[in-house]
Parts: sequence; structure tokens; C-alpha cells
Amino acid sequence: MKRNLLAIAIPALLIAGTASASIEVWNKDGNKVDFYGRVYALNYITDRNNQTGEGDKTTARLGMSGQTQVTDWLSGYGRWEYEAKTGKDADNETRYAFAGLNFGDFGSFDYGRNDGVLKTLTSYTDVLPEFGGDASNNDIYALTARTKAVATYRNSDFFGLVDGLRFAVQYADNGDNSSTRKLNTVDHNNGHDSAEAWGSVIDWDVLDTGLSVGAGYAQTGGHKDAKAWSAGIKYDNNNVYLAALYIQGKQKYGWDNGSSTSNADDLKTKGFELVAQYGIDFDIGRLTPSVAYIQHKVKDASSLSGDAGLKGNDLVKYVDVGLTYAFNKNLQAIIDYKINLLDKDDIGARRALYDNSTFSKSEIKATTKDTVALGLIYQF
Repeated sequence: MKRNLLAIAIPALLIAGTASASIEVWNKDGNKVDFYGRVYALNYITDRNNQTGEGDKTTARLGMSGQTQVTDWLSGYGRWEYEAKTGKDADNETRYAFAGLNFGDFGSFDYGRNDGVLKTLTSYTDVLPEFGGDASNNDIYALTARTKAVATYRNSDFFGLVDGLRFAVQYADNGDNSSTRKLNTVDHNNGHDSAEAWGSVIDWDVLDTGLSVGAGYAQTGGHKDAKAWSAGIKYDNNNVYLAALYIQGKQKYGWDNGSSTSNADDLKTKGFELVAQYGIDFDIGRLTPSVAYIQHKVKDASSLSGDAGLKGNDLVKYVDVGLTYAFNKNLQAIIDYKINLLDKDDIGARRALYDNSTFSKSEIKATTKDTVALGLIYQF
């Protein structure tokens, strides 16, 4: 009985997501509703005026999570989260919207807009104060970020038999995964999106050591036939956090001849992410210094793309140094310095400009500059 209740409680914690400081507005007769929110005052600063992506990045989020207890082994749950942006070219987004059933030791099933199944692994290194999360990119690595119309089955503690051993399988019926847009100069407005995708992941908290390991696979359907493999490891104990991620992707018809259904070159990508953090507690608050190395690259980009100026294979390459100071669970300040290691002839420096028919050398150079993020976060 106790194990069944625990298995129901764990997904309830997961659906709350960032709502660690949420406000409980209803808890009666087995029904519980929490509201949570966040205002993130944020600005990007560079050493070059008018760089793409600089300036105000302030956002506000509001969400709710709820659950209802049906029996001692069955519960229902749901989550909704919305974000509004205030900076240049601001837009709004429904980040999460899903509902599901939890069957205790037999796992949970939900449907809606939710994280791709490989987000379980990419979240290992997506912990930097502001930057990072580059592996969570559905265009390059299928089912690694939020996506719509996904059905997900998750199981914690492997049917109640092994503590800390989790697995999930997922099916996505949408076109959010594995687009080739902005990876070449010809096909960027006509990327070959997949109509569906599926994937699975397994990860394990190794006893009480603070060590976790995981691996996952995802694939899309249709002629696109994109695949992604990933493995990760993290250590979280005694104020120390260490994490490493490897991810590899492959897409058919990924380059300038992508409009063809045959004799096209595959697009192959791979990435490495390393993160180290240490928490220092004070009488008031907690300071967490952070350092990371992030690199994602395309194999033979210069020989396959139609961009004559493209010589380098790196999509993303930088060192990140940051600090987070948490005054309490509701208020924190961040500073994050992204040391950009891209060259002007790397695909990562040029692909952001492929929406333009032409782009200047100064525009390309601007995409290789360092960036500092300054932010203050209030959340409830």
C-alpha cells in the first residue's frame, strides 16, 4: 500500500516542474490544485552593438498543476504552463498542457504538449544559470525538447521492484521533430519535417550514491527517417553537481538536395556537454558557481552545404562561467558569461542568418561574439 502511494506521489512532483515554491489553492477530498509563476528580468549584453539576440529577454510564466485521487492506486493529474516574452520580437507560448492517469507501481500515461522523452537526459546538463540546453533541439535531435501531441508512458522504480530505476516510452504525432530549416541555404524555408516520432529512455539513480546514469533513443517516421541516440551521467551529492552528456543524430535528405527523395546526403550531428557546479551555503542564501563546456557539430558540413563561405563544422561551441545566488526559494540573481568559441566560417555562426538571402561579414562576425546574461528571478 505504501509503495503504491509513493508511486502516485512521484509523478505529482514531476508535473509541478519548476513549481517548487508553488501556492496550494485547493486540497480537499483527494483533490489538489497548485498555482505557480515566475518573472525573469533578463538582459543579454555583448561587446558589439546590434548583435543578433542581444538586449531585453524578460519573460513571465504562469502555470497550474492538479491531481485527483480516485483510489489508493489510481489518480489523475494535469499541468498547464504559459509564458509571455517582453523583449524584441516578443511572442507568447503554451509551454505545457497535458493530462494523464497514474496507476501506482504500474506507471503513468499522459497526452498533450510535454517534454520529448530524451529531455530526461538533456536535462542532466541543462542546469546553467541562463545558457546551455543546446542538446534540447528537436530540429537536430528528435524528442529532446518540448513538443506537441505526445503520448507518454512513464514508470518509476521499475514496477516497484528496483528503487530509482525509471523508464519511459513516447509517441509523437506532430511535425515538431527533425526539421532541416536553417541548416542550409537552399532548403531552409522548406525543411522536411517528420509527421511522427517515437522514443524511449531509461535512467537509474544508483543506490544512495548521488550518481545517476541514463540512455535513450528516438526516431521519426516518414521519408525523413531521423534518429537520435544519447547517454548521460550525473553526480549530485554534498553540494557538488557534475554532469556529462553525449548525443548523436542522423537525418536523411538533410542538405541542399533535401527536396529529393533519393541520392541525398545524410546530415549527421553529435554533441558533448560537460557541467560542474558547487553550492556554498551562507546564513542568508546560497551561492552556486558554475562552469561548462558545450560543443555540437555537423559532420562534413562544408563539403555538403551549398554555402560557399562555410568552412567549419561546429554548430555550437563555447565555455560558460556563471553564478547563481538564491536569496531564498522565491528570489535569485544570476550572471552568466558565454565565451563563444565559434569561428566566422563555422556553420553555427552562419546558420542563424540563412533566413536572409544575403548577409554581410559584419553580421557573421556578430554571431561569434561573447555574451553576458544578467538576471533577477522572482518565483512562487
